[in-house]
Amino acid sequence: MRCPNCGCEESKVVDSRPSEGNDAIRRRRECSRCGFRFTTYERKEEMPLLVVKRDGTKETFDRQKIMRGLVRATVKRNIPIKRLDQLIDSIESELRDEGVGEVSSQEIGSMVLKKLLDVDKVAYVRFASVYRDFKDIDEFSAELRSLSNE
Repeated sequence: MRCPNCGCEESKVVDSRPSEGNDAIRRRRECSRCGFRFTTYERKEEMPLLVVKRDGTKETFDRQKIMRGLVRATVKRNIPIKRLDQLIDSIESELRDEGVGEVSSQEIGSMVLKKLLDVDKVAYVRFASVYRDFKDIDEFSAELRSLSNE
């Protein structure tokens, strides 16, 4: 860390603690050459998460797209938005914890379905009908039968 006073690259940490929002570490440093004290903040650098679409194109992860799909699937189902937000948080967290830089849209859809099944079965079927792109009533019926067998 370079001293803002004299430009020396040697300093020692005098005090270290989490910042007010707990999103960074606040460090008080003292320059080894001139004794000037200054504060630095260290934050975790997050790599962008890329989603690989079915056609091979890539775009950055957009939680609002997932939220729009979940809101459509949960219309008239009395599921709070906060619960849907937590669901998306857990998916994003899992992906970041795995350290993947790219994930397929199919994998994200599967993760949403898995978590949605625990929240509401009707919303699950609604989301699955769009995500799996059911072509006819037979595919829809098969999904309902597999759901009722569980």
